[in-house]
Amino acid sequence: MKTLYFDCFSGISGDMVIGALIDAGADPNRLVEELKKLHIDDEYKLKWTKLVKNGITSTKFDVVLLNNVQDHTHDDDYEHHHEHDHEHGHEHGHEHHHEHEHEHDPEHEHEHEHEHEHEHDHDHDHNHHHHSHSHEHEHHHHEHRAYNDIVGLIESAGFAEPVKEMVLKIFKRIGEAEGHIHGIPLEKVHFHEVGAVDSIIDIIGAAILIHQLEIDVIKSSPIPVGTGRIHIDHGIYPVPAPATLEILKGVPIEQSDIRFELTTPTGAAIVAVLAEEFCPIPSMKVTSIGYGAGTKTFINHPNVLRVIIGE
Repeated sequence: MKTLYFDCFSGISGDMVIGALIDAGADPNRLVEELKKLHIDDEYKLKWTKLVKNGITSTKFDVVLLNNVQDHTHDDDYEHHHEHDHEHGHEHGHEHHHEHEHEHDPEHEHEHEHEHEHEHDHDHDHNHHHHSHSHEHEHHHHEHRAYNDIVGLIESAGFAEPVKEMVLKIFKRIGEAEGHIHGIPLEKVHFHEVGAVDSIIDIIGAAILIHQLEIDVIKSSPIPVGTGRIHIDHGIYPVPAPATLEILKGVPIEQSDIRFELTTPTGAAIVAVLAEEFCPIPSMKVTSIGYGAGTKTFINHPNVLRVIIGE
């Protein structure tokens, strides 16, 4: 029995899950090809980056949303970078960092970027403004989709049956939570942040990679959610956001003093649906380990998700 353990010592988000699975040996190029079955690949490109987060080499996965054809800076559907991360996190949610990127393109050009990120939504890893001092401009926007639209997209894609089942269960969990909070039936739910292309890719991508790794059993640590307040579509709310907390009903959550949203609705739904047990690291012979980096950097705490795979 091949076991996957989510070690969520710094919470969990969709992009951290994919980053960790790639880091543990899943093939991102196969992910790119599988996701083409959705026929929405003109809306995004994928980027995965090796960076050092508080001393831990990890993989940062990003879905870069494309507004128009001019946003396509490469013929490829993805970019593969290596970076060294020098971010300085501040608890009020702003980051300033300089980074050197080495892009794997024909010219091996070097870019010097200055990023100023504003965390302003309850899916903190996806919703920031990115100002790049280069020819590439990344625009993060919301593509609102109804629950039924997303189900249709998944059912018509022709994914392997286990992938389809996983994904539909995760979206149902999110849809039911949103419906419960807003007092509307599942069929009428319109996703906002979680209906955006980036979150759709994160959820489907996680299922594709778990299937690719031939995982039989999924277990997880309890889930730290963070503390403080965040601004979401409906105003300023305490952490965890209402949707995240509703999704995590029945899941052991863990107290944390970090004043930030550590677990997003997307990450919460992936782990709540897929983990059959929440426990300490189970007895197993470890075969691979992966670290998926979050967007935020904390001074004394590595903001990464660790996955441990073993028999």
